[in-house]
Amino acid sequence: MTLYFIPIIILGFLILVSGIFTVKQQTAAVVERFGKFLSIRNSGLHFKIPIFDRIAGRINLRIQQLDVIVETKTKDDVFVRLKISVQFQVIKDKVYDAFYKLENPHDQITSYVFDVVRAEVPKMKLDDVFERKDDIAIAVKQELNEAMVNYGYDIIKTLVTDIDPDLQVKEAMNRINAAEREKVAAEYEAEAERIKIVAKARAEAESKRLQGQGIADQRREIARGLEESVDVLNNVGINSQEASALIVVTQHYDTLQSIGEETNSNLILLPNSPQAGSDMLNNMIASFTASNQIGEEMKRQNAKKGIGRKNTEE
Repeated sequence: MTLYFIPIIILGFLILVSGIFTVKQQTAAVVERFGKFLSIRNSGLHFKIPIFDRIAGRINLRIQQLDVIVETKTKDDVFVRLKISVQFQVIKDKVYDAFYKLENPHDQITSYVFDVVRAEVPKMKLDDVFERKDDIAIAVKQELNEAMVNYGYDIIKTLVTDIDPDLQVKEAMNRINAAEREKVAAEYEAEAERIKIVAKARAEAESKRLQGQGIADQRREIARGLEESVDVLNNVGINSQEASALIVVTQHYDTLQSIGEETNSNLILLPNSPQAGSDMLNNMIASFTASNQIGEEMKRQNAKKGIGRKNTEE
């Protein structure tokens, strides 16, 4: 007799065990009785009436992400592919709506993303799409929030994670960027060259100025030295003409000595006889005298022309 009750006991135990179930953390279980909604069970150990009650499904309460690829056209007729990442979560108090109102929430979210992106991007040029991608993300989030909150879903954040124009467009953009950079580089190189030329010209001008100042100082000192030499010679009984001849002869031989010390000097023929200094002095005096005579003659001619013009006007 006891043997007949053993299967019944085992069957009853299995039925009782089937009424015990657990729900994981961040998960909600939907329980139905005879096909009608009964309750929502959160994480932990739960009981249900075997045979009468069943778990219709489980809802994930964690934040989820859905990546949507949208291909559309910009205002300047460029086809571009955008990757929109939507982060959403089931509202804990609206598990019923999330489970029963939407059969496939991913398809619903994807449809809204397509609708918003294809309404916003055609208003922008390609460059604006890159610059205003946050505006596109905000528009998608606002539209999704208004639509999905009624179905028990909260849109946490939307991100435009990738913008991929057509391959030919990307190559053209790269060429434009490269050309712009080459243009800027050329401008900088030209500016650097201009600065070097200006600096070199200023350096040369300063060098010429200092060189001229040095020559003037040198000639001034030479003149002062000559004056002092003539005074010394006059003090020892040598007249001015003889002193000048002596100085010219001395400078003449100093010049010959300086030329002889330079090994790379070109060939220069100069008179080296003792009377050469006197001849050079006489020639210099004659040239100065002739210049003075020419100057006096020109002054007289100009004076005569001025008097004649004055008489004519009167």
